[in-house]
Amino acid sequence: MIQSFDAYVTTALFDRAGRAAFALGDGTVRFEDGAVVEAHDGASLSACLHPSGEGVLSSGDDGRLVWARPDGAVELAKVPGRWLDSVAASAESKLIAFSAGRELHVLDAADPAFSRVFQHEKSISEVAFDPKGRRIAAASYGGVWLWYARIADQKPTVLKWAGSHVAIAWSPDGKFLISGMQENALHGWRVADEKNMRMGGYPAKVKSLVFLAKGNLMATSGANGVVVWPFAGSTGPMGKQAAEVGYEEKALATRVAGTPGGGWTAWGLDDGRVRACDLASQKVVELKAERGAPISALAMTTDGKRVAWGDEDGQAGVAEV
Repeated sequence: MIQSFDAYVTTALFDRAGRAAFALGDGTVRFEDGAVVEAHDGASLSACLHPSGEGVLSSGDDGRLVWARPDGAVELAKVPGRWLDSVAASAESKLIAFSAGRELHVLDAADPAFSRVFQHEKSISEVAFDPKGRRIAAASYGGVWLWYARIADQKPTVLKWAGSHVAIAWSPDGKFLISGMQENALHGWRVADEKNMRMGGYPAKVKSLVFLAKGNLMATSGANGVVVWPFAGSTGPMGKQAAEVGYEEKALATRVAGTPGGGWTAWGLDDGRVRACDLASQKVVELKAERGAPISALAMTTDGKRVAWGDEDGQAGVAEV
């Protein structure tokens, strides 16, 4: 399936039933079955799965957080005059977090009266829940701030590292937090003792990272293939080398996706192609061989059988692996 949406594809994802959905730069959320939901008066800047597994949470440049389902949209929050740059949700805790400038907002999908707002010195670029949905990481300039999601008055833990942090991911056991930086590098921390991990050597910015194989591996964009770091053991990638799979001399990986419990990863390239690989066998599969605009969004089902992709020109599709 390939469709043309004529708008930048911000996010691609699969719902709990395995149906693909796409959040777009024209403010719509479009579903694989053809449903179109007008979510924003402007662009969708970030999107994720609702904690229930049904529908899409989309944050927009109109200051609105919207729950979009095929039968319509519901506004969950509004911060007038702000761009909501990032949204995350936890199926475990039923909590929702989004950024609005320097503010981190927390909502409870099961309790409309619940609300928390945490202030930062600089604008927040991305937010992410830990595996249990109890702590939130907020990436900003100078490091990542860790908050307990439900506690109103608290002093955050600050994982400091100079530079701008723009993409973050928790390891599935919650022991490591990894950040893609504005520079061509990753930085990581072992959360328990705040041990720093420098992970450099990238030819481009790392905009996308995902943990695979029950947390034993992490795949990233930012290189000529997909970069895979080993995370087994208490020290994670410290003292270990990354591997690069599917090297392409004249193309760079822009987005990655993968199977949390398995060894499949998929990646999109800046020339519009999409590939996947079973890391155990190193077999690379071409999912989209046609070249085009850079891939801007990518998702893979948990069983590794389907991949959804979208590009900067609004082309999108779902491929069988």
